[in-house]
Amino acid sequence: MDPIDDLLTTMRIEDARYVRLDAHAPWGISFPPRHLARLVLISSGSCWLVADTLDGPQRLETNDCFLVRAGVSFTLRDQTGSEVVDCDGLISQAPGHVARVGGDGEPTRIVSTRFAFDAVAAEPLFALLPPLFRLNLDDTSSGLLRTTFDLIARESAAGGLGAGFIMSRLSDVLFVQALRTCCADVRSATVGWLAALRDPRLSVAMRELHSDLAHPWTVGELARTAGMSRSAFAALFKEKAGDTPLGYLTAWRMYRVKALLRETPLSVQEIAVRVGYDTGTALSRAFANREGVTPGAWRKLTTDQALRPPG
Repeated sequence: MDPIDDLLTTMRIEDARYVRLDAHAPWGISFPPRHLARLVLISSGSCWLVADTLDGPQRLETNDCFLVRAGVSFTLRDQTGSEVVDCDGLISQAPGHVARVGGDGEPTRIVSTRFAFDAVAAEPLFALLPPLFRLNLDDTSSGLLRTTFDLIARESAAGGLGAGFIMSRLSDVLFVQALRTCCADVRSATVGWLAALRDPRLSVAMRELHSDLAHPWTVGELARTAGMSRSAFAALFKEKAGDTPLGYLTAWRMYRVKALLRETPLSVQEIAVRVGYDTGTALSRAFANREGVTPGAWRKLTTDQALRPPG
């Protein structure tokens, strides 16, 4: 299994919502920090993007697209001094997934899709991405992303039976395509699991490892899968991934453990067997070494947080 397929399957997109914003100068929209990721496309026109994570205002033109991690705020304006309205309030009053904002000046069309997903499962990927990541829609892979945007727009305009359901499913696809584009475009990731995955020698072994995390992998076995000597494989893996092969395996096992603790009622012993530990005690020891708490304490903490009303 591809590590990215493994991650996307585990992170489970729970909710995806789409809206088209028709903005006419003068206009401004604020996107406050939420526990949601956003994917934004400037479908036509232009505007200024301002975010605390950027060095200064950035000019956006038609077909510019960016992915924003959860918890990051930003604003879009026709001019940097224009007054802004809150995006959530604007969208809540939008009939048919379309909202209008601003005056009677030059138009800009913006498509915004927000996504809720298992942030714990998504951690391995989002830890490698900047808070706000601009995507290039000019290459072939990203062209598919634009095609999905267009399909959602057509469904929204047609308003046929089941359009809401279809748009939600297409939005799921859109998010996965955006993440795939991000993975391909993270040039700064010279060290990390994405960098290792780009190496054809290591990628074979990584796919085998992800196909069965519970297998009692050894460095020698992984090296044979890659067609390399044990020492050469271990050195290259450390250079590319920034971790040892078995350290990498432990990290992904822990990500899987967190997902199972959150999503299932399985006991620690049952989870241990699923991820490659002989006993619940062995898993608890490994988990506590990395997380600072036992699996049971971590499960209780995350359950309490999920039940706590937003404040």
